[in-house]
Amino acid sequence: MELGRVQQAAVACFAQRGFAATGIRELGSAVGLNSATLYHYVGGKEDLLLGIMNDCLSAMISGAKQALDGSTDPVRQLALLMAFHVGFTATNPSTARVTEHEMRALSPSAREQMQALRDEYEQLFSDALKAGERQGSFNTADLGIARLALMEMGTGVSHWYRKGGRLSLAEVQLNFISLAMRILAVPDEFPLPPQQLPVPQVIASEPTSKD
Repeated sequence: MELGRVQQAAVACFAQRGFAATGIRELGSAVGLNSATLYHYVGGKEDLLLGIMNDCLSAMISGAKQALDGSTDPVRQLALLMAFHVGFTATNPSTARVTEHEMRALSPSAREQMQALRDEYEQLFSDALKAGERQGSFNTADLGIARLALMEMGTGVSHWYRKGGRLSLAEVQLNFISLAMRILAVPDEFPLPPQQLPVPQVIASEPTSKD
């Protein structure tokens, strides 16, 4: 049994019904396993959720760092981070939603582990914003609120983006870069050439799209 298949079934159930409302028997039925076999294969339900979140957040951290690719200009860094965040969320919408909303379902020790990974990811945005403010590129009343607004705005893409819709993913990414720069009062909206936009990959836990 491939772990990715179990994770995909779990993400599909958690995204649709919520972690608390999803039973281990339901997960087993989705992949053709009885509860005992599923417990043996992946551990308990929280272990499964923890693995999904860990893989998702780790992929976000490594992908964002790769997107930055040594760039030292904070305006460019913020544009690349925003494009990556939107791209990852659009490419892995169900996993992104589960990771965002089910942190509360974890035990305190597990939540602390995942919060540390989330903080590491968010710090990349904070560092770019602080550097941009220091050099006079960004102008906003509160950097913390700006970061929250930008990241929540990007995370929301998981609820409405559809491949093959009115806008391509690259067009959505460029629109969000433009919005971010307006929020930060950057005179030049700093569009990136489409070929320089990060293209996140589908991670193992993301259910196969039926669109």
